[in-house]
Amino acid sequence: MADPVFLITGASSGIGAATAHAAAAQGYRLVLAARSRDRLEGLAAELGGDERALAVTCDVTEWEQQEAMAAAARDRFGRIDVVFANAGFGAKRGFTAESPEQWRSMVLTNVLGAAYTVRATIDALRESKGHLVLTSSVAGRRALSGSLYSATKHAVTAMGEAARQELNDSGVRVTVIEPGMVDTPFFDAGATDWALKPDDIARAILFAVSQPPHVDVNELLIRPTAQPV
Repeated sequence: MADPVFLITGASSGIGAATAHAAAAQGYRLVLAARSRDRLEGLAAELGGDERALAVTCDVTEWEQQEAMAAAARDRFGRIDVVFANAGFGAKRGFTAESPEQWRSMVLTNVLGAAYTVRATIDALRESKGHLVLTSSVAGRRALSGSLYSATKHAVTAMGEAARQELNDSGVRVTVIEPGMVDTPFFDAGATDWALKPDDIARAILFAVSQPPHVDVNELLIRPTAQPV
């Protein structure tokens, strides 16, 4: 059987890029999606070029682009085995700290974008008896003061459980990843010294994905040892 296919949104940097490297090392072919075409093409070339990695420009808030992403994956590789709905970004805490426009973009990306990814790929996952992974957050487990971002990640956590119930007995597994602070471009001023690295999260994702078919790791809450909340 041909090598399995791992699709990642938000693949151009941070956790997405680290997961792409980890998946490639385990023999996956890759579909790398993000808005940044230059970064994607560089990453795809690094991870095996056209034979092993497909770069797809995709704004996850646009349904037609998500449909095209899924179609391109199946046209190139014939299947999708793992889908990592990872695209998202944050906001400052405080209900007057960001503009309404920034809020709208964040909610559309973090919530609707993840839902669109599920919808665009769910039939392919059913066919392959594959694995759906979604990026939530520690903030998706406990509300943070003044954080609309936290509300979007609570929605992603709920989305993962809703998808798990819908896909029950289909053979498709569902995992929600809930990282604490990770040193990624998410933090404009940089994360603290004790933050996790993107590779730490990538290893956890590949752990969940590599379990036997009868084992479904539904949630992984991963904090730095020194994180207080």
